[in-house]
This record gives sequence, structure tokens and C-alpha cells, in this order.
Amino acid sequence: MTARRPRRPPGRCRRAVNLGSVTITESSTRVLDNYIGGSWTPAGSSERLDVTNPANGEVLARVPLSNSSDLDAAVRAAREALPAWRGVAVIERARRLFALREGLDARREELARSVTTEMGKTLVDARAEVARMIEMVEAACAIPTTMQGRILEDVSRGIDAETIRQPVGVCAAIVPFNFPAMVPFWFLPFAIGCGNAFILKPSEQVPLTQQIAFEVLDTIGLPPGVVNLVNGGREVVEGMLDHPGIDAISFVGSAPVARIVYERAAKAGKRVQALGGAKNHMVVMPDAVIDKTVNGIIGSAFGAAGQRCMAGSVVVTVGEAHERLLPALKEATEAVRVGDGLDESSELGPVVSESARERILAAVERGVEEGAELLVDGRDAGVSEGHFIGATILTDVSPGMEVAREEIFGPVLSLIHVDTLDEAIDTVNGSRFGNGVSIFTESGAAVRRFKHDVEAGMVGVNIGVAAPVAFFPFSGWKDSFLGDLHAHGPDAVEFYTRKKTVTSRYFSSGESGSYFVES
Repeated sequence: MTARRPRRPPGRCRRAVNLGSVTITESSTRVLDNYIGGSWTPAGSSERLDVTNPANGEVLARVPLSNSSDLDAAVRAAREALPAWRGVAVIERARRLFALREGLDARREELARSVTTEMGKTLVDARAEVARMIEMVEAACAIPTTMQGRILEDVSRGIDAETIRQPVGVCAAIVPFNFPAMVPFWFLPFAIGCGNAFILKPSEQVPLTQQIAFEVLDTIGLPPGVVNLVNGGREVVEGMLDHPGIDAISFVGSAPVARIVYERAAKAGKRVQALGGAKNHMVVMPDAVIDKTVNGIIGSAFGAAGQRCMAGSVVVTVGEAHERLLPALKEATEAVRVGDGLDESSELGPVVSESARERILAAVERGVEEGAELLVDGRDAGVSEGHFIGATILTDVSPGMEVAREEIFGPVLSLIHVDTLDEAIDTVNGSRFGNGVSIFTESGAAVRRFKHDVEAGMVGVNIGVAAPVAFFPFSGWKDSFLGDLHAHGPDAVEFYTRKKTVTSRYFSSGESGSYFVES
């Protein structure tokens, strides 16, 4: 066994230097390692990026932009680990996942604070994210049941047929910045539970949380190479898409990049699931319970500073719902408290970077130029440092405006008014995205019609964020998803296994020492 390095602090490292009778403590920024073949391994590349706290600009660490040699080493380790790991009894693989669940739970608060520090979302949001991360592992612990095949006796006289599931091979995931804890775990526990080896490429903007997760993975007795972490940017991503040693790719990110990933990896013969962008609508009917509806909209539109692929970014009011909703929504939005996510009183943290902030502000400006009206102007968040934007609402928006069509990925909500449920459904279906959608109403008939006709993979009824729990699939449609099998739930087992059908018969009677002689 390779000796494991001691657990390392997530921020700065200090080194004491003795100069005669004076001891000076030098402070240096931690450089992150990769995790390859069961060991923490420095990247071969000297190119690095700063990882910063978006609330104050503090440099938290430096992440290496690994090169093709680093990726090759990870693939080699994964392929070497694969034969033995797929041979481990499925119940034993599940036990390792139980241990992973306990290890993550023991560091739950540390994980949440890491998410907030490197990504910016409030601690309330971060704790909920980590809870979902752990829930994914809990769902994967059911692998001995969910990985079962099927058998039918006597498909013909004396002939049986069975379908079994076997691992796909070496699987890789490329994940985004907005959920540093949860999204990687849409894939990792299901992949290894099914007997695959796994390589993770976290976002270079938020690599620290997965350092903690892999410290936990390092303690649960996995054979070296079953899980690997390669930090990096575009070179690693492109290398994964083409690498002959990788059998399956999972991706979460923007719609344009999702299409590139899907087409390129599929062309290379890989199994692919590519989750892209979104423009999620929330339809408010005249009979909606306004206070509950406002709470749902606020949480959906402004939670995680709108940096969620399930964020509701367009409200469609139907008929008199517009006049009923607007005053309460405006008042609640103006009351949203902006500040550092580590402050328990904050309700809206920073966006991830200054470039993201500038992009979001530019989108708001273009909306105003197109004729939208600023009902709530959050462009000046009143915070002196960090990448903050306050909760913002644009009204008088039409479906053809850019703010209604394109993903902004920030705390910006657009309001469209229509007269009928038919028009609301047409507005939703007119989007090229189809990730999530919600309706707020007490009418069962309206719900029945809405959930039947809308072209989106996830539907909420009086729920602002219709993201499914771990044992249901995360099911985007249209430009929000490319592939056949979605993330987590039963689709995860389908994605991470290949089916093999065996048809068999035997000619002997089964008695000891008897031999069949054909008549």
C-alpha cells in the first residue's frame, strides 16, 4: 500500500523558517494536487490559476492546468484498476459506498463552508447542496438491487434467457462551477457502484470542495485507480473527449459546449450524456396562493445568485395573476439581503467571478434597451468588494427579447404577461431549452393540462425548483440535454452498465455421472 499523505488544509500553507534566534513564518498559497492511482500527485504542468473567494477576492489556492500526460496517467491507473474492481462483489462495492456516505456526513459542515467560500452561494444553499450530495451516495448504495438483470425460464422448450448488467469501463465526468459538491456526485457513486473506474475533472473555478471529497474517498479502502481526480481546463476536457482509454463521458455545462462534447465524444465511440443550459419558466395562474408563490419564485430566481440550471428565470403571469403577484413580488425582492454567503443573515451571495458579473449586467442593459422596464434594479448591490449583483426584476418583457430567450445565469428575473393558460404553454414551449418548468395554481385541471403539454423534462407544481431527488432522473429536454440516459436515479444504472443477454440450454438430465447421448 502507498503511504497516504496527511489531510491538508483547504487554504494557505505556512512554513516556519528558523533564522538564529528569530523564527519567521512564511505564508504561501497552496497548490492543489491531482489524485491518481490512489495517491495525491502534483500535476506535470507548471501553469496554474488562482482560486478566489468571490465575496472578497481572496486567493484561496492555486489550481494546476494539468496536461495530457496527467490525463494519461489517470486513464492508465483507471484501466489497471478496472478488472479487479469489477470483480469485487456488488454488495462489497455497496459497503464502500456506505462508508463514503458516513465519511461525507462527518465533514458535512466543512464541505458546505468550502462550497460557499469558493463558489459564493449562501450557507443555507450550500448545506442543502451537500445534503443532496450525500443523498446521491445513499441512492447508489442500492446498487445490489438496482443493478439486477432479468431472467425468463423456458423461452422455448428447455431454453432460458437472461439479461445481466456489466460495467461500461472507464468513465469520466466534466462538471461545472455552480454545484462543486453535488454535481460530481450525480455520477461518481453510481459509476463506481456499478463496477466502473472513474475520472473526475472538476471546474477549475471551484476545485477545493472535491479535494475534501477525495480525501474521504481516500479513506474507504478503494483499490488504487478506481477513482481519480485531474484538475485542469480545456486541454484536459478535450483530451477526455478523444482519449481511447475512456469509455463514457458525463458533462454538465452550457448548451453550446454540451453540443460540442456530445458530438465529439460520440464520434469517438463513447457513451455520452451532456447536460446543457436552461431558461426555466414559472407560470402563475390567477388562483395561485400569492405568499407561497412569492416565496417559491424568490428562492428559485435568486437562490445561488441565479447560478443554477434549475433557476426559474422567467415568470409568466396569466390574466389577473399579474396584478395580484407584482406588489408582493416587488416588496419581497427589494428585501433580499445581499452579502457574503458565510454570513448567516445573507440571502444572496456573489456571482462566481467579475467576468460573470459584467456579463450579467450587460444582459440587463440589453434588456432595458429592448424595452423592458426595471421593476427592481439590483445592479448596484451596495457592497464595496466582491462580485455582487442584487436581486433584479425586469417587467414588460416579451418572449422574443434576449432576456427571455437566453440563459443569463444570474439573479435576474424577467416577467411576461399573457391572458390564458394556452398562451403560457406556448411561451414555455417556444424556448429552445426544456430543463425545468413550474406552475403555481390550486386547479387540478390546469395542472393536468400543463404537465401534459409543456415540453420540459422536469415539472414543478407549486414548487419553484423542480429538481428531482436522487432516486429519480434529472431529465432535461431539447437543448438542455443531449443523450439518451439522464443523470442519477435509474438512468444512472442504465448509463453505467452494459446489458448482456445469455440464451442457454443443457442436454443432460442433471444427474451426477450421466452423459447425454443424442438419439
